[in-house]
Amino acid sequence: MKTSNMVASTLVMGVIAVTLMIIGHFRGQGEHIEGIKTGFGMLVSLLPLLVFAFMVAGMAQALIPREFIAHWIGEGSGFRGVLVGTVAGALTPGGPFVSFPIAAGLMGAGACVGPLVAYVTGWLLLAVTRIPLEVGILGWRFTLVRLACTFFVPTLAGYLAYIIFDCQGLAKFGK
Repeated sequence: MKTSNMVASTLVMGVIAVTLMIIGHFRGQGEHIEGIKTGFGMLVSLLPLLVFAFMVAGMAQALIPREFIAHWIGEGSGFRGVLVGTVAGALTPGGPFVSFPIAAGLMGAGACVGPLVAYVTGWLLLAVTRIPLEVGILGWRFTLVRLACTFFVPTLAGYLAYIIFDCQGLAKFGK
């Protein structure tokens, strides 16, 4: 993770939060205090997940041999790497607090942009762990239509990224 990206994102979120607090204060009905309490409650409930997700990301970067990463999702992995990224993303449980730190750990361990795009896109569109909830709420028909329409997107996106940007392409984006 590049520190300047995190600083910029943090500053933007800080400006938004302060702006909303000021608006809430001038409305005079205490919504800003309720918002702070709600936000703090979310932080407390998500903090253990964040800690463990970043531990997993760090362990992936430290424990998975670079040769393994290079072979499966690194430079020269080609279409195989994109498929591995797609399947790994589809099988990754949890929300962005889990998947993005894992992607960052893989990036730090030498994964290329194509498999990483496939991983993140696979997690977003194909998440196997969310399918039962989707079926329960929206029904089989909708779920099957959505999966049919998005099934190949992670692989196509990853392969397109692989073709356009080589592994050094990550440096262009501020690895």
